[in-house]
Amino acid sequence: MPRLQTREDERLEETRTRKKYWKRWGPYLSERQWGTVREDYSPYGTAWEYFPHDHARSRAYRWGEDGIGGISDRHQMICFGLAMWNGRDPILKERLFGLTGHQGNHGEDVKECYFYLDSTPTHSYMQMLYKYPQAEFPYDALVAENGRRDRTQPEFELMDTGVFAENRYFDVFVEYAKADVEDILIKIIVVNRGPEAATLHLLPSLWFRNTWSWGKDDRRPIISKRVGPKNCRCVELQHWQYGKRWLLCAGQPQLLFTENETNYARVFAGKGPTPFVKDAFHEYLIHKNQAAVNPQQTGTKMAAYYPLTLGPGDSTTLKLRLTDINPLGDTNNNSSKVGTITSPAYAEPSEEVPATNDFGTGFDHLFELRQKEADDFYASRVPKDISEDARSVMRQAMSGMLWSKQFYHYDVLTWLTGDPGQPTPPEERWNGRNKDWTQLYNDDIISMPDKWEYPWYAAWDLAFHCVSLAIIDPDFAKDQLVLLLREWYMNPNGQLPAYEWAFSDVNPPVHAWAAWRVYKIERRVRGVADRGFLEKVFHKLLLNFTWWVNRKDPDGSNIFQGGFLGLDNIGVFDRSAPLPTGGHLEQSDGTSWMGMYCLNMLAIALELAKEDRAYEDIASKFFEHFVYIAHAMNNFGKHEKSLWDEEDGFYYDVLHLPNGEDHFLKVRSMVGLIPLFAVETLEPEVIDKLPGFKRRMQWFIDNHADFPDHIDMSQTSPRGTRLLLSLVSKKQLGRVLSRMLDESEFLSPYGIRALSRYHKDHPYELRFNGTVSRVDYEPAESATGTFGGNSNWRGPIWFPVNYLLVESLQKYHYYYGEDFKLACPTGSNNQTNLWQVAAEISRRLTHIFLRDDQGRRPVYGNTEVFQSDPYWRDLVLFYEFFHGDNGAGLGANHQTGWTGLVAKMIQQSGE
Repeated sequence: MPRLQTREDERLEETRTRKKYWKRWGPYLSERQWGTVREDYSPYGTAWEYFPHDHARSRAYRWGEDGIGGISDRHQMICFGLAMWNGRDPILKERLFGLTGHQGNHGEDVKECYFYLDSTPTHSYMQMLYKYPQAEFPYDALVAENGRRDRTQPEFELMDTGVFAENRYFDVFVEYAKADVEDILIKIIVVNRGPEAATLHLLPSLWFRNTWSWGKDDRRPIISKRVGPKNCRCVELQHWQYGKRWLLCAGQPQLLFTENETNYARVFAGKGPTPFVKDAFHEYLIHKNQAAVNPQQTGTKMAAYYPLTLGPGDSTTLKLRLTDINPLGDTNNNSSKVGTITSPAYAEPSEEVPATNDFGTGFDHLFELRQKEADDFYASRVPKDISEDARSVMRQAMSGMLWSKQFYHYDVLTWLTGDPGQPTPPEERWNGRNKDWTQLYNDDIISMPDKWEYPWYAAWDLAFHCVSLAIIDPDFAKDQLVLLLREWYMNPNGQLPAYEWAFSDVNPPVHAWAAWRVYKIERRVRGVADRGFLEKVFHKLLLNFTWWVNRKDPDGSNIFQGGFLGLDNIGVFDRSAPLPTGGHLEQSDGTSWMGMYCLNMLAIALELAKEDRAYEDIASKFFEHFVYIAHAMNNFGKHEKSLWDEEDGFYYDVLHLPNGEDHFLKVRSMVGLIPLFAVETLEPEVIDKLPGFKRRMQWFIDNHADFPDHIDMSQTSPRGTRLLLSLVSKKQLGRVLSRMLDESEFLSPYGIRALSRYHKDHPYELRFNGTVSRVDYEPAESATGTFGGNSNWRGPIWFPVNYLLVESLQKYHYYYGEDFKLACPTGSNNQTNLWQVAAEISRRLTHIFLRDDQGRRPVYGNTEVFQSDPYWRDLVLFYEFFHGDNGAGLGANHQTGWTGLVAKMIQQSGE
């Protein structure tokens, strides 16, 4: 593929070479800043209660901003988003509503309907859709009904309340098109889908993040009304970092101004520094309080107020422009080139850039051009031989990932010690959350799992994000992986931060895997390999690998612990807590992840050794460490440990009791399939070019005759003997896969379940000291409170581990070829090779989102509006996990992050 192929590729190249910074502005506004750890200054970490949704409209945020369909600059100094009111709601809709972790019967859950429709990697074009009910938004009903339900019942969703009946809602589309790096055209299209005329009060809003109230920097930016072109209203922004910018609002909307300051009277029953506060537009519009807005028409927050009344089926379009072109630079309103560029990186605008007074043909033409460029870009990335439906799913998946970028700011030391301008935080915090991460200083754009439900990065989620993102923006993917390894993220002891609720939690070590995959994807996409990136991450990962060995294999047995390892409630009890039985667990998944980590580091070291022989020694180290892990995990000696149960032909965790007894915890789960992830082929043409590594490897093999099963040398190529390194031997592979491909166990019509369906009729029970701990097959949300109310690994289908299973099967086939076949599904007469098995699992996963023969998408289950309504049926949500039996989407419904792997599956395997 040519390095420069489309106009969007050219913009990516201009950004990479720092000629133009096209990514300075993007969808970096969070969808929920309230209820986060960052905003929590309570003594005991009660984040949801300390800063609830009810405070969000009135209380200034310390660490970031949120909004609907919004954008900001990369440091989130300037923010733009939508506010709206249907004339019935008790509050102005400025942010998305949802339940807290304690209110929801299955944990936190957004209760809104919105969709990311399109985005390019530089955000030169973006589109999203928000569906706003015309009836009063059922805030209280959602809280009350979900509070009434227990964990055995489904969540009560906005759709269930009936507010969308008879199509009585507005479709609010917001689109962005960049004329240049600092010149952003905004189009808001409102459609009344209902059968009667309806009114919508729309307030496109612009504001500064509050950086001046905390006692560290009192420089206050300002927004003021200015006279602009005669066909629009104009405000001027002055910010100490960016200088001047202007927002032009076509038509004659009323301009409202206030301050992004806390309403102390409402929140704290106190007196604040100004009468003009954050919730002024709510007060002005809903309570008719004229004094709430600043009559001087200046402040740090403003809105253009457009009252709209639309007939049934009618639509209207609002046009705005956020620009660095001074619209006052030419007073001739009839000029075709009104405006003067004022930004430091001045350049004469291209012919495609409309004049600042052009909200007609030129404005519309730029949107058409950017849309076509987006089409051209995705046409170069999406396979041509797939259906239109599959192309749409893949594009929406990628667009959702791009919309899920967020400005994330968190300085743990400042958060613990407090700000000079604020009360001193409680001392108890120094014994609480994240106290050991005072080096952590985050101030970056990061790919989020879900900008409402999980508006914070998670280490292992991010690794999977990067693999899909590398298809369309390898530079961003690489930057994300490097970011978490920087000194202001990684702990000095080498641990990577897990997520803000507990940075010290342990996620699976998949960073090396992601770096290696991104390196290879970029090499294929661009035709060049970024050795510098690979070398940079390798050096830092050596520290992380050492942390794992020292902390999770304390006795040096090469059998690892690790805690929950991202699989939450998959075990018979909470694996991150002290065991109720005493003793400790030897974890099949923890040990397997480390085996995989060794092989990923080995692959990287061998790649680097091609140009620098110094890496041969470190490659030898990872080769040997892997073999020791494989041997320990599968040791069949009479008095030795083993995580393999020969009777069942499966891997289990082993419980070691204080009295010296060992017991398999015979839960058939993903824990026993993760050993499949640790597999790598060493080709003779690579080994022969590295004599130091080859000599050391041969010595090790010759002197460890008891380690043969996990170094397979049965396959050859014209260049010599090939080596397969795998935790799972060929004999074991057949037995594990026979269970995995059994439709009465793991194989669902929609992928591989996290827990075998065998446990539906045969729950696993562990009895100890008069108590019974139990694991049942739960294909949907879990009924257990283990590891919190939002833990669901006892039966559903999860994309990240399924993706790794598909990749592993492809690797096994790469080595064994046609020499290894088995029945798929188990018990059928369909003998297939492992590549075909991988393709079948991939097909089942992608068909969660694709229409079936009846035109229905399994992801939406029995939600009829998504199956048949023309205004809903083409909109795709990428859920956190999926029902183990029917494929319906569950959990966070905008978790495009790792579920966005469906785009990679479609790209590599079709539909």
